[in-house]
Amino acid sequence: MFAAAEFFDLDRSEHTFLFDGVRYVWEALNAIKSYLDGRSEFTQRHQTKGDAFVEANVATGEGTVIEYGAMVMGPALIGKNCQIRHNAYIRPYSIVGNSCVVGNASEIKHSILFDQAQAPHFNYVGDSILGYRAHLGAGVKISNLKLTPGNVTVDQIDETGQPIDSGLHKFGAILGDHTEIGCNAVLNPGTILEPSTIIYPNTNWRGILPKHMIAKNRAPVDIVQGRPRPGWPAD
Repeated sequence: MFAAAEFFDLDRSEHTFLFDGVRYVWEALNAIKSYLDGRSEFTQRHQTKGDAFVEANVATGEGTVIEYGAMVMGPALIGKNCQIRHNAYIRPYSIVGNSCVVGNASEIKHSILFDQAQAPHFNYVGDSILGYRAHLGAGVKISNLKLTPGNVTVDQIDETGQPIDSGLHKFGAILGDHTEIGCNAVLNPGTILEPSTIIYPNTNWRGILPKHMIAKNRAPVDIVQGRPRPGWPAD
């Protein structure tokens, strides 16, 4: 349960050795720091449109374009043919795969993005793993820190009868391959989304969503009679 192969096509990233030997998929987040701190070469092959800030200890692949106003802090890795758009912010210990999109006002922090993952508009991705072709709608936030003390837990009962302790003080979400998250949804700490799942817009989600399932926000909308206001046209 919660093995990496249950969530990801492990051929869709150049860094899947980070999952070697881990019991739970989120434990790969613990391996990012030592992997990037131990890297001696950071070759940059990207193109820049306008002024962008890219630290020296950031590696980028051919065909990647980093646009005006973006900031990429190292150590970090960005693959080939990515779009790092205007005002994107990539923080240290982030790994972005090939053909990914990190868009306007989107922030990536200590996370792994498989190939073709997209965080294109006003997104926050903290301490998370996004699978192949996972897509975030505009305004989606992946929260990585509880409001109460202690490690983030996962909503699955372990052998002690308690929710699984992730062992992580900060842990956002696991998004399996082909997940789709609707605009302005919030994924709370410890979210687990199996492959090909969908979260509807404006949904506040926490927990485990099984493969091919859809989480819909069915909150009722009140429709009331409007009172006359200055400037309204006459009936």
